Amino acid sequence: MATRLKKSYKFAFRSSLLITTVLAIFIGGFLWYSGQLSENGTLLIMFVLLAFAISFLVIQIRVEKYIYRRMKKIYDDVSLLESTDFPLGPVTTDMKTLTAEIERFAKDKKIEIDTLKIREAYRKDFLGNVAHELKTPLFTVQGYILTLLDGAMEDKNVRKKYLQRAKKGVERLIYIVKDLDLITKLEIGDLNLQYGEFDIIELVHTVFELLEIKASKKGVSLTYDMAYDQPILVNADREKIQQVISNLIVNSIKYGHRDGTTEVSVENLIKNKVIIRITDNGEGIPEEHIPRIFERFYRVDKSGSRKEGGSGLGLSIVKHIIEAHGEKIYVESVPGVGSEFSFTLEKVGVSAEGEEKI
Repeated sequence: MATRLKKSYKFAFRSSLLITTVLAIFIGGFLWYSGQLSENGTLLIMFVLLAFAISFLVIQIRVEKYIYRRMKKIYDDVSLLESTDFPLGPVTTDMKTLTAEIERFAKDKKIEIDTLKIREAYRKDFLGNVAHELKTPLFTVQGYILTLLDGAMEDKNVRKKYLQRAKKGVERLIYIVKDLDLITKLEIGDLNLQYGEFDIIELVHTVFELLEIKASKKGVSLTYDMAYDQPILVNADREKIQQVISNLIVNSIKYGHRDGTTEVSVENLIKNKVIIRITDNGEGIPEEHIPRIFERFYRVDKSGSRKEGGSGLGLSIVKHIIEAHGEKIYVESVPGVGSEFSFTLEKVGVSAEGEEKI
């Protein structure tokens, strides 16, 4: 057990004392009643001491061999202990310590069982979500291919249109599989980050250009909170941080209001940190969903709609990439008002003009 049992003989001592007292009273009373107490007083004392010693030895040995060893066998049989540290030789029994250890192990096992139940529920939920995400593009591809095989292939125009749609379904599958592969590597720590210095403002501008068409289709304006005239250098994996910013801005476009805005700001946080904020005026996230939005495939919209596309892994990937950098990500949201996602990065340098806010 975690704490060594004390060599306490309290149980045997008290039990022996009780037995000896009862015997002494009984025999002493008998001798006194028969008028032989004074003649056999010394003998009575010797008997009492001998009875105490014998009772103590018998009780102690029986407790050790019967109760303690039986309990140890039960522990071993049901594998309640990861490793046993019960002494091999005879030991004395401290029942208070033994009881405390049993209660501790019972509590630990309950926590372990509860954790396993949570993991099992999460596993079922995850598998269900994976199946849901994969079956839509799979069935789409299958449907177009079967239609072509059933005769539509003879029509050149239909053939081209269906093959193009099947191609999009395959691209969606590849997108999901790549995201799953990335998040798996992130979770097991198998992704080597390529650290380097780069200008975070220039990177945000690059993402704006890449997503300009997507944003314009919904009328969403991609803006900064102010004019950034000086570069802001950070130390991180440029490619992975670009993916983080891209995923967050894509989400703000998806769930933002038509003709809304997505605003990016970069501020000094502490001496060697900057915080990048991405704010929108979209739908917002109900408070009860915020603790789970970084889970894989978790969606606030429980209707099962996939009209906005995506793999359902974007925010989970964002969280893992930021944590792989040893940084923090935060989210604040008010339904109907909008959301703000922010994350920290290590700062390399800052211009003299931008001491308060870069």
